[in-house]
Amino acid sequence: MARRKERISQGANSPFHGRIRDAFFCVDLLVKRHFLFLVSCLLVFHISFSQKITQTIRGKIVDKEAKAELPGVNIILIDDSVKVAGVVADSNGNFRLQNIPVGRYSLQAKFLGYQPFTAEINVTSAREVVLNIELEESAVSVKEVEIIAAKKGVARNEMATVSAKTFSVEETNRYAGSRSDPARMASNFAGVQGTDDSDNEIVVRGNSSLGLLWRLEGVNIPNPNHFAVAGTTSGAVNIINSKTLDNSDFYTGAFPAEYGNCVAGVFDLKMRNGNNEKHEFTGQLGFLGAELAAEGPLHKNNGSSYLFTYRYSTLKLVEALKIRIGTSAIPNYQDAAFKINVPLKKGSDISFFGVGGQSDINILVSTFTQPTEEIYGEKNKDQYLGSAMGIVGTAYSKSVNEKTFIKMVAAHSGEESHAHYLFVYRDSNFTLDSLVEKTRYKYIQQKTSFVFLCNRKFNSKANMRVGFYADNYFFNLLDSNRNMATYQFERRNDFIGTSLLLQPYVQFHFKASDKFSYIAGLHGQYFALNGSSSVEPRAGLTWKMNPRQVLSGGFGMHSQMQPTYIYFNREKDANGNYFLPNKNIGFTRSVHTVLAYDFFVSENLHFKIETYYQYLYEVPIDSSLSSFSLLNQGTSYGRFFPQKLTNKGTGKNYGVELTAEKFFSKDFFFMLTASLFNSTYKGSDGVERSTDFNELFATNLLGAKEFQIGEKKNTTLTTGTKITWAGGGRYSPADIAASNAAGEFVEIDSLRNSQKFHNYFRWDVNIGLKANRRKITHEMGLDLINILNTENILALAYSPNPKNPNEVISRDYQLGFLPLFYYKIDF
Repeated sequence: MARRKERISQGANSPFHGRIRDAFFCVDLLVKRHFLFLVSCLLVFHISFSQKITQTIRGKIVDKEAKAELPGVNIILIDDSVKVAGVVADSNGNFRLQNIPVGRYSLQAKFLGYQPFTAEINVTSAREVVLNIELEESAVSVKEVEIIAAKKGVARNEMATVSAKTFSVEETNRYAGSRSDPARMASNFAGVQGTDDSDNEIVVRGNSSLGLLWRLEGVNIPNPNHFAVAGTTSGAVNIINSKTLDNSDFYTGAFPAEYGNCVAGVFDLKMRNGNNEKHEFTGQLGFLGAELAAEGPLHKNNGSSYLFTYRYSTLKLVEALKIRIGTSAIPNYQDAAFKINVPLKKGSDISFFGVGGQSDINILVSTFTQPTEEIYGEKNKDQYLGSAMGIVGTAYSKSVNEKTFIKMVAAHSGEESHAHYLFVYRDSNFTLDSLVEKTRYKYIQQKTSFVFLCNRKFNSKANMRVGFYADNYFFNLLDSNRNMATYQFERRNDFIGTSLLLQPYVQFHFKASDKFSYIAGLHGQYFALNGSSSVEPRAGLTWKMNPRQVLSGGFGMHSQMQPTYIYFNREKDANGNYFLPNKNIGFTRSVHTVLAYDFFVSENLHFKIETYYQYLYEVPIDSSLSSFSLLNQGTSYGRFFPQKLTNKGTGKNYGVELTAEKFFSKDFFFMLTASLFNSTYKGSDGVERSTDFNELFATNLLGAKEFQIGEKKNTTLTTGTKITWAGGGRYSPADIAASNAAGEFVEIDSLRNSQKFHNYFRWDVNIGLKANRRKITHEMGLDLINILNTENILALAYSPNPKNPNEVISRDYQLGFLPLFYYKIDF
């Protein structure tokens, strides 16, 4: 069976001192081009904006479970341990702090019988700070025991006990090298591998990125990335603009019962509401795109608001500046997002939201006059590629009373991907000989979704969440591929139809005290196409040993349907008639067990250790003897077409993770994450092997420091850095004869993942400057990706040399040194 092009993580074929020399040469050029400009801007901002500038902080406070408004909450604003201002929330839970000087503050919310809340906020001149605060009720009265405050970084979802992290846009925007991409930001968390520069795939604890669930505004959504390939969850650039996001949750194991159809991780994204009192605008221009954003009130009397963003790629500018982005082709992409929020009477609210994007790229190797290194595409094919994704929906929520909250979401989403491949044949002088049609496909998949949930708080100790997700799929899949053995075209996919995925769930949260809490739940899953079903228990325990130490555990059974086009792969029987050999393939299933210990040295510094074991079973593998397993699929920009599969494969992931994190305070933060793990599987040949993602270890070191300039602190200079060091990727030797016959990379099946490359290393640096003047904020930044120009191997590729018939396999390298500049204005 032919295999897809192998992905590997790291290697080096140039001396270290050569890379250092090249890196410093590149940095020297950057300094000459940009240093004087940045310094000039710094001086202008410092001289011109020395007046005192103030802004407004306001928001609303509700109960975390029932979403009921909480009047009388004390709000305190602190600057370097000194109280700056304070206010009490009104009868509707609203609060307002006015005339607050620009700068960074700690905001605290305290209310009798509720756990205290703390947030770090950045006050700028152009934008009001609008906060929606949810307070969790204490399990006991203040007379019985001291209430233990909620800790920073803990997931917003109280049903999560382990392997959960709050995705704070404010915090993660400081991560060097992340390019404002939510997926690349998440790759810095413990347990996540981020060693593919060409792709933003989220590989969690040795699992394929296929096992990731994307959720937006409560709805399970298609792959939200540009240049996406059918059946994957990643791409080159994320469609969802981080400027539209509120704080969200990211999970790496033992998920709460409300999450299903995933076995690796969950990215649960929330869109923020626009400012409902003041119109605000943003313009941004950079090497990767031009952006516009707007928000403001629709009707000031009812508190309604709008939020809108649009982005268009400008990578032709990158080409003009001779900056390498991994391909000589020019990627084109654009995306947009909106949210309209309308508060209604009696504690209800309705919102309308949407996200969409479109991208295309034409990689024409036939135009090359000499061999050229390309990260994307294949060396012997012209490729015309494109994809699109979109979702629109409406959400209605209501706080029925002080004990009950309901929410309903209806949405329609769609994804489309298409491609056209032509074989490129050359003579021994590299002169173009001919172009031969190879593949053409177009996949359209749509989905109508309905979501319902109900939170019921029985008392201060117990609450329940019950709901369901219903997704009705619409398929239109067509693929035609030339069989190189017969030289005839075959339709591997030709299907139009529908199917339903239904996921009900129920979960309970019981707090014996503020120190002990328990989670128990059930998740159900039914796929109407072939009748696959599952009932999955989930459980969790948290013990707050004292105000500084927390011990927690989690358990869960999880399952996931396969990439949908796999169900509709066609084969011919002995009579030449087409049939669907994989239509009845069942779910991949996994059992997660996690134990975690969290130690808070102080309010802003903590250490966390998690250890986990995952057992995967009923994994689709070949019905005939081979090393193939679906656990290895989902990476690269290619699809896979297995023959008849059977749910008899297994896999294991286990490891330990460390996080040392200082939250942003006193003008700096740092985070160290380290993971030691092992990831193995068994195919139908019964041999236990490393998965494609078994890099054994991954580490990230991040930090950032802000310097306040001027007596009024109106100008801020930011510097940040990130160092990634991870294990080398597994790879398989090439079967040269089979590769020549297929015209693409084919591995030696029995030696799959038997070899390992050198470790991956990358060092990123960023520099930013923000200046506040009255009603306007200017910001500019320079991100230096791979500042040492380290040569990390991306892949082995089939690339026949016309002058040497024995030379058919080459190495593709990842991104070298890449400088990215942007300028942003808020007003």
